[in-house]
Amino acid sequence: MAVSLREYRARIKSTESMKKITRAMELIAASRIIKAQQRAAAAAPYARELTRAVSAVATFSNVNHPLTKEEEDPKRAAVLIVTSDRGLAGAYSSSVLKEAERLSERLRAEGKEIDYYITGRKGEAYFKFRQRPVVQTWTGFSDQPSYDAAAEIGRTLIDSFVKDPGEPGDVDEVHVVYTRFRSMLTQEPTAIRLLPLEVVEGEEKPEASEVLPLYEFEPSAEAVLDALLPQYVQSRIFYALLQAAASELAARQKAMKSATDNADELIKKYTRVANQARQAGITQEISEIVGGVNALADAQADAQ
Repeated sequence: MAVSLREYRARIKSTESMKKITRAMELIAASRIIKAQQRAAAAAPYARELTRAVSAVATFSNVNHPLTKEEEDPKRAAVLIVTSDRGLAGAYSSSVLKEAERLSERLRAEGKEIDYYITGRKGEAYFKFRQRPVVQTWTGFSDQPSYDAAAEIGRTLIDSFVKDPGEPGDVDEVHVVYTRFRSMLTQEPTAIRLLPLEVVEGEEKPEASEVLPLYEFEPSAEAVLDALLPQYVQSRIFYALLQAAASELAARQKAMKSATDNADELIKKYTRVANQARQAGITQEISEIVGGVNALADAQADAQ
C-alpha cells in the first residue's frame, strides 16, 4: 500500500508541476494574441490598397512587367511554407504542411517541379526528416514577425522569379502557404499564388470614368510598377506572416488550455485513486489488527 500510494502522490505532484507550465504558456499566448491581431489588422488596409493600386496599373495599362508576365508553359514553381518555430501549438504546423502537400500534388499534376522555401523550425525539421531539398529557410520570428524578415523573403523570391529561363534557381510561379486567422477558434490553412501578379479585386473591368479619377500613372505605368511591385510582394508576405503569427498564438493558447484541463482531470483521477488506495490500506490494517486481537484472545482462552 505504501509504495502504491507514494507512486500516486508522485504522479499528482508531477502533474501539478506540468499544469503550472501549461497554464503559464496559455496566459503568455493569450497576452500576445491581442497584439498579434492588432498588428495584422493594422497591416491589412495598406496591403489592401497597395494590391488595388498595383492591380489597377497591371490590368488597365499595356505594361509588360517581369513580375506580371505569365509564362505560356510554366515548368517550375516556388512554394513558401509558413510554419512555427516552436511546438505545443496543437495541429498548427501539421495543418499548414498538409495544405502545402496538397498544393504540391496539384502543381506536380500540372507538370511543374517545385522549389521549397520554409519559414519556421517545424517546417525545416519536417523536410529534413524526409530528406527533401529546401532552397532556403528562415527561422526565429514565427510568433513576432518583422517587416525586415518579410522584405528579405520577398527579395529572395523575386530574384528567383525574374531569373532568365534555364538559369539555376529560376521559377515561373511563386505560391505562399500560410494559416489565415479567422477567429480565436478557427485558423484556416490557405494557399495563394503570389507571382505572377493576379487581379484580386474583381474580374470585371470598370468603366474608364471609374478608373481614371482613382489612378493617374506618373511618371509612367512602368515606373509605378517598378516601385510598387516589390513593395506589393513584401507587404503580402508580411501580412501572411502576421496572420500566421496570430494563428500560431491562438492555436497554442487552445492547446495549452486543453492540456491544463486534462491535467486537472488527471489530478482528480490520481487523487481519487490515491484516496481509495489509502482507504483500502487502512481497512487492511484494521482487519489485520482485529484478526491479531482475535487470535491472541483465542490463544489465551486455549491456555486457560
